[in-house]
Amino acid sequence: MEPKFFKIPISVGSVSLRVAKGHFATRNSHTNYFIDVTEQQSCLREAETVARQLAQRDLTRNTMVDTILCLDGTRVIGTCLAHELTQGGNRSINTGRDIYLLRENLSRDGKLIFRDNARFMLDGKNVLLLLASVTTGSTVRKGMRCVQYYKGNVAGVASIYSHVKEVDGIPVVSLFNTNDLPDYASHHPDECPLCKAGQPLDAVIDKYGYAAL
Repeated sequence: MEPKFFKIPISVGSVSLRVAKGHFATRNSHTNYFIDVTEQQSCLREAETVARQLAQRDLTRNTMVDTILCLDGTRVIGTCLAHELTQGGNRSINTGRDIYLLRENLSRDGKLIFRDNARFMLDGKNVLLLLASVTTGSTVRKGMRCVQYYKGNVAGVASIYSHVKEVDGIPVVSLFNTNDLPDYASHHPDECPLCKAGQPLDAVIDKYGYAAL
């Protein structure tokens, strides 16, 4: 059965959050909501709106951004965010600077890797991790390990929605959080109460979207 989507009655500027309630499986957890950010990831106008709202926040604790590492298919948002951060109107410390954009490149075993010609965008650079949503923090940690491996500095973490306030001591700056979706829950698959109650999965979800079951 297809999930039934609705918009939560809270917006950030003109950014709204479209969700479906049910029983969903990710690679790392089971959740009772699927947060659909397809339009924000794919539509230029929506991406610009998200970027504009994120740029108004202190994403990196007043650290200049050299590179944005776009995870979860956030390359369009990342491009718009780089544009916003380098414009003079935001009074940003990044005004007038260049910002590199990197999208995730996964090895066969699921690790983030970058070719030699891209390493200069990480080596010695302040890197902002950009995600669509943060649930358990595992994807953030993967990004952190990657940046550190290539001798970069994780300057901050930004997302549209986050279920956690920080990951390994670094705050997650998000437009929406658990205050906006108070009954959101995430569990390890072995500890999922929905599974224990016999509720079948509605869909499998990943950074590309969902596959209904």
